[in-house]
Parts: sequence; structure tokens; C-alpha cells
Amino acid sequence: MHVTLLGTGAPAGLPRPGCSCAACARALGDEVRTATAVLVDGVLLLDLTPGLALSAARAGQSLHGVRQVLLSHPHEGPALELPRELPVPVRLPDGRELTLLDGHRVRALAVDGPGTGYAVTGPGGGRLLYLPPGAGPAGEFAGPAYDLCLLDVVGRPDALARLRGAGAAALTTDVVAVHLDHDVQPGAELRRRLAALGARTEPDGATLTAGDYRRIPDVPRRTLVLGGARSGKSAEAERRLAAFPEVMYVATGGRRGDDPEWTARVTAHRERRPPGWTTVETCDLVPLLARAEGPPLLIDCLALWLTDAMDAAGAWETERWADGGARELAARTAALVAAVRGTQRTVVLVSNETGSGIVPATASGRLFRDELGRLNAAVAAECEHVLLTVAGTALPLR
Repeated sequence: MHVTLLGTGAPAGLPRPGCSCAACARALGDEVRTATAVLVDGVLLLDLTPGLALSAARAGQSLHGVRQVLLSHPHEGPALELPRELPVPVRLPDGRELTLLDGHRVRALAVDGPGTGYAVTGPGGGRLLYLPPGAGPAGEFAGPAYDLCLLDVVGRPDALARLRGAGAAALTTDVVAVHLDHDVQPGAELRRRLAALGARTEPDGATLTAGDYRRIPDVPRRTLVLGGARSGKSAEAERRLAAFPEVMYVATGGRRGDDPEWTARVTAHRERRPPGWTTVETCDLVPLLARAEGPPLLIDCLALWLTDAMDAAGAWETERWADGGARELAARTAALVAAVRGTQRTVVLVSNETGSGIVPATASGRLFRDELGRLNAAVAAECEHVLLTVAGTALPLR
């Protein structure tokens, strides 16, 4: 089953008309995208978008053989332009099945937002899932995994997580992002984010074969995300695991008595996590890393873990620190680094980048800076992927 992406953009296209944002300004060449529409084997058209005939011609496709046009967008979707050679478009009710004369079978799927999803099975058995913009699947899934999934991965990574959790998207499923908007800088940044989610993108006009698996970069098993305060490091770490059906969020900050400001911060952090995630508040990281089975770990953050470890080792008491406290901290740090090295779980660790030339005014501040720098370097040495976040932008260091 051959699937031609006549468009891959959001309903308004990319760049958006009249938009002056940086993403739209950088949408040039292959990054220019018309509203998403999909042509299946030249006979089935999913979505009717402005300029469709021109998009088909640019892709080297003809619309003369189209026997069925199905709409997925909500009623307030893109304005319809019906080329004369096309049949009247329809929207199938949820659960309704349709069989084309050439053997394609289509089933309308309920989604958790406006619009309709479609599952298409080709005459040869290839399976395609197509979801409208901003939508995820609703209801139960039955059947083998899809060969090709086309959905709004950037806007709804949780929808991909749900498909994976239900077995609808497997390791061999080709996940291609469509309905692309100006939320992410096009080009390298878009590809980087999608690769971290186990997905990819294609330009308008590309033709895919359902079942023709294309390997994407493996999601790194161990990632360290560094950054200063409010640099976006936690958000970056969360994005990297947003397409996993389950994640264990390990919060090392703990509770700070009746400090309302800290409580508000923790609450805001917790509320933005996907509903399928569980939260564990602990600084005892080694047993979690040593556990062979379980969902990915997001550990946020190592700086707070180090604060707890230094408190326990008496780092702020000169005599205790000199009389074994320093060795106690070194042993605990070494155990953590060894656990990161030996873990079999997918793990994303967050830590504060330290230094940048500023010398703390106090001896305790200088000691913490030194220990955090050593810890970051030791953990980074055990991670396949290391990122530095600056002003909400992630810079790959490795």
C-alpha cells in the first residue's frame, strides 16, 4: 500500500499566512507544508485541502483515479475545494466500515477531540492509521499493530504513547508526524524532537510504503539534560519521554515543611505531567536504577540529590567533613554513577549546570559547586546522550 503525503502541515499550512514568528520565517524549501492530505494507492483520498490538485501535480500524482474522499477534520476545518474529477467527500460515522471496489477497507475511528480517525487496510494487508490534527485515539484497540501511523506527534505525543501502550504501534511501526505547525522550529530541531519520540517527518509529496520499515535513530537509553535555572531543562527532559505509555518521575526535591512557595512549584510540576506517569519522591536512586524491569525513569534533579547527600555526609560541618564526611559522599556518588552505568532501564537525568566562571562568595557554595561539577561530569561519562539547555533551546553535546 503506497501512501503519498500531498501535504503534511497544520490546517493553516506552514508558514501560516501573515504570521511573523521565527518558525514561520524559517519554513523554507522542504519545510514549507500545505495542510495535510493523504492519497492511498491513487484511489483513496483522506482529507480535502486547499490547492489539492496543485499538490498532487507537484508530487507526480493524478487525482483522476480517486474513487473515495473521506474527511477527518472537524466541521470548522480547512475550506473545501473540490476538483471536478473527485467524488463528493463524506465523513464516515465512528465505527462504520467501508470497502472499496479495489479491495481497500476503511474503518472510522473515534478520537478524543473533534474529527474522525481512519484505519485503512490495503488489498495486500498493509495497515495505515490516520488521525486528524490535535487528536488521539478513543476507545479500545483490536488487531495487529499498524504498519504506518500518521498523526500529530508534536502536538499530541500522549496519543502516540496511548497507541504504544495498546499495542497499536509496535517497534516496527513507521510513525510519521503530520499536521505540523509553527510550535517547533522547522529543520534540525523538529527532526531532533521527533527522533527522541521515535518518530520522523517527511516533506510534502513524499510517498511511503506501509510495511516498509525505515529505521529511525534509537532512543538513547541514558540521557543527561543540563541547564541553568529556568533554562527549560525539565521541560526538555519531559518531552523526551512524552511518547512512552508509562514513566516513573523520580522527584529528589522532597518536601520543605510548610513553605507555600515551594509547595506551589512542586504542584505545578506535578500537574503538567501526563496522566499515565507515576511520581516517586526519593533520593534513594540506586535501587530504582538497578531494577531490571519497569518503565523509563525521569530523575529530576541531581543537584537536589547532591544537596541531600551532602547534608547526610555533614558537608557543612568542618570537623565531620574532614573526619570521614568527604569519603562518605565520594562513596555515595560512586555508587550512583555505577548504577547509571549498569542500568538496563531507559533513564533521563536532569541536573543544574554549574560554574560559568562565577565563584561563589562562601566556602560552602564553592564546595557545592565543585561537587556538583564532578558529579555532572561523572554521570555524563556514562550517558549516550548529553544535552545543554539554554533559553529553552536544547544543544546536543553528545
